[in-house]
Amino acid sequence: MSAAVPATDVVAILVSHDGATWLPSVLAGLAEQTHAPSGVVAVDTGSKDDSRRLLEEAHPGSVLGVQRHTAYPEAVDAALTHLREQGEQPEWVWLLHDDSRPAPTALAALLAAAADRPDADLLGPKLREWPSLRRLLEFGVTMSGTGRRETGLERGEYDQGQYAEVREVFAVHSAGMLVRRRVLEQLGGFDEHLPIFGNDLDLGWRAASAGHTTLAVPDAVVFHAEAAHRGIRSTPLTGRHTHFQERRAALHTLLVNSHGWRFWWRAVRLVLASLLRVLGFLVVRSPGEAADELAALAAVYARPGQVFAGRRARRRARGDAPPDLDRVRRLFAPWWLPYRHGLDFVVDLVAAASNQAADVAERRRIAAAERDPAKQAPRHSSDEEDLVDSGWVVRFLTDPIAVLLAVLGLAYLVGARDVLGPVVGQALSAAPTDTGAWWQLHTSAVHPVEFGSEVPAPAHVPLLAVLATVTGGPAAAVSLTFLLSVPIALWGAWRFLRVGTRFLSRYGAPRWMLLGGSLGYAVLPLVSGAWDTGRLGIVVVAALLPWLAHAALGFADPAPDRRHQAGWRCGLVLAVGAAAAPVLWWCWLLLLVVALVVVATAARPVLADRTAWLPPVVALLVPAVLLAPWWLPALVTDSAGLLLLDVGRWPTPDLTGTGLGLGRFGDSGAPAWLGLVAPVLALLALVPRPTRLPVLLCWVVATLALVTGLALGSLRVAPLDQQPGLGVPMLLAHASWVAAAVLAGHALLTTRLPAIGRGVLIGGVVLGLAAPALGAAWFVGWGGAQLRDERPTDIPAYMAERAESGDQYGVLVVEGSVADGVTYRVYRDEGLTLGRDQVAAFTAEDPEVTAMVTELATAPNREVIGQLAERGIAFIVMPAPVDGTVAVGIDATGGVRRASAEDRSTRAWRLLDEPAADAVVAEGSPSRTALLLLQGLALPVVVVLSLPTIRRARP
Repeated sequence: MSAAVPATDVVAILVSHDGATWLPSVLAGLAEQTHAPSGVVAVDTGSKDDSRRLLEEAHPGSVLGVQRHTAYPEAVDAALTHLREQGEQPEWVWLLHDDSRPAPTALAALLAAAADRPDADLLGPKLREWPSLRRLLEFGVTMSGTGRRETGLERGEYDQGQYAEVREVFAVHSAGMLVRRRVLEQLGGFDEHLPIFGNDLDLGWRAASAGHTTLAVPDAVVFHAEAAHRGIRSTPLTGRHTHFQERRAALHTLLVNSHGWRFWWRAVRLVLASLLRVLGFLVVRSPGEAADELAALAAVYARPGQVFAGRRARRRARGDAPPDLDRVRRLFAPWWLPYRHGLDFVVDLVAAASNQAADVAERRRIAAAERDPAKQAPRHSSDEEDLVDSGWVVRFLTDPIAVLLAVLGLAYLVGARDVLGPVVGQALSAAPTDTGAWWQLHTSAVHPVEFGSEVPAPAHVPLLAVLATVTGGPAAAVSLTFLLSVPIALWGAWRFLRVGTRFLSRYGAPRWMLLGGSLGYAVLPLVSGAWDTGRLGIVVVAALLPWLAHAALGFADPAPDRRHQAGWRCGLVLAVGAAAAPVLWWCWLLLLVVALVVVATAARPVLADRTAWLPPVVALLVPAVLLAPWWLPALVTDSAGLLLLDVGRWPTPDLTGTGLGLGRFGDSGAPAWLGLVAPVLALLALVPRPTRLPVLLCWVVATLALVTGLALGSLRVAPLDQQPGLGVPMLLAHASWVAAAVLAGHALLTTRLPAIGRGVLIGGVVLGLAAPALGAAWFVGWGGAQLRDERPTDIPAYMAERAESGDQYGVLVVEGSVADGVTYRVYRDEGLTLGRDQVAAFTAEDPEVTAMVTELATAPNREVIGQLAERGIAFIVMPAPVDGTVAVGIDATGGVRRASAEDRSTRAWRLLDEPAADAVVAEGSPSRTALLLLQGLALPVVVVLSLPTIRRARP
């Protein structure tokens, strides 16, 4: 080997930075080389440990000291400059890191391969992991079109001699790279914009583009600790965000080296790929890496001048020679490789979720077996296959809980027959016919309501729009919301009560008690009148409240990670609930303040643990971010009253203090005496001593809810003179009472009681089961009767059809008389449908329009008619009773023509001027776009952070 390539032609360059941990072994490996280099140049980049001393003891007079922030490309360039100053022009340069120990024959094997392949200009060893010594890290490397470093090795693959042939590769690692000095200088050395990571890939790309050959040599072995990549060593250049530096280097390498049209294609593709990678990191709950991904994308794309300067430098280095694109394409990773990685990720994700579900099912099976070993089903023989096939039927028919749930489900479908179609109620407007109306309402800053309104779309509109997109239409979305609310509430209450009672005993309350408590809560929106009157917000919150409480139990989990998950999960549920009934957010704020005050008074050291108080605060802030497109414009447009009102059509009847305690909206709902059952049982629940503390906690929540409801009930929301929404405090109080009754009942079941105690328990159980059963029976027979109660319209049918064809064909409805005062409203599109009704309710009166309508009623003229047409009015309607003076005046005015109406007592006119097409147009704005972008970016982050952890952080 030495005869083929003289040893005097090789100089080793060793770069060190705080590498005293590995340097003694690296220096020993360098000294053990069977084919020693003719010289060694060591470059120390301001090490704070003993690196400089170790280098000087091993190679005195050959150590260069540079500043601590010097990058690896600059350190190599300093070594080359030193060689030129010394008059040395070696043929080869052997690059080593301070954490890479070469095997004794490494340099000899590299030089032998160079002798066999005189066309080779860059050669790299087989890298093994240090300290495992056998695990492969790299044997040549390439990169994919998305910037991923591709080694072609299996994860954790061991070196068993499977790679025995020298092969041409795209690039080799700089740890152990043997490169011709002349070629390295011609290529311009390593890129100074790649201080630590990715500079080997960049150099290999430039070498291949220039027609140079890079070889991976299997007989040359170097052991590499990868200190910077693994985060073992932090430098001023890497900081603590290794992934950021690696990804930034990959993006920079792809952009500066792409040729021709591929540059523009990759510039777009990398943005999309980075966003997908961010989503992937969030799915596996790696928010730090997701943030690094975005930061790397911003760091590269915010400096286009740096990218274009790098591209010009590469063209100058090639000179007039065209790039060797065939070599680059041949050695580059296949185009389909990123997609295979994506498929592998999805498969791994599904497998992880399946394994997690299987583990949960197995734990439940074991717990059930421990609770009742007699229920362990014996193994069946092959002769009993028919019996096994029908076993589920037998189990169902012999399980009273399952049979009862099935009967209740059928009864519920009978009672819910009124929502199987378009739903309209006293407090619920009709849904639009097109889902696009909701999307337009959500995305626009100015809405075609009245003569144009800047009041923000209600927060529930995007939720309904998503549901309508999935279910096939707005009417189906509203119907499905009503229909599924009770099963979801029942399921959530069951889960919450089961977990809550397990704090008292290992297995929790029996199923029949869980069913009684869950049913007692789930029927509340049915018997309270919320269902009958179409109070959609209360129905939604009733379904979500037990899930919110279930998520809040995670705050007591001993694991900090799960407490954080509980915070994000509560925030997500709270945001959905607050979109339907904003008072829910205010109730959470009140409960949080009270809890923090109590903890600060009774257990102040708990506040020192950030993971104890931060999750509930995060839950409070999440709705503020997700609902920003709604509440921020509401404050700006003087419609802050929206923050206190439930979804609905206003005005609605007030909820009295008695109704708040009994859970009844006025005269609606089931008999009021049924509402006494929950508070009476909750009072009796204070008697058992074992559960007095959790029952008192339930009563604290109920009391705070009632106080909040009474305080809000004394307010009026302007300009509607409407009472704030009190449905949430009512639900919260009754849910707390139900939970208190179940907790106490479960404690009594496990306690030996005297005869009178057993009698009270039996009476309470009978009452607790009878009340929801009677409520369900009432709902089946009489509930929901007020739904689908269409309000008559005073707009002629042909005018309504014309109004649906465009917002410019508005119908001005004038009511009243000159003597008593004239009022007006505008009918556009389908009228005040769900979502638009709340915008119209808070749209302030326009003084110019009021003066215009007043002039129309008192002294109509051609100019007023023209102004109305310019504002998107095509018809004028005066419903009965009609002021004859006003009607005669309009008849005599030019620019209008009498039109027909179904009701003879109604007067109608058609404007002769064609209304302006752009009079009232739904418009966006930069601020609205920014808020929607914030919402769109925050939502997937919150959803992913709410999911269980399925990937451990890298150490």
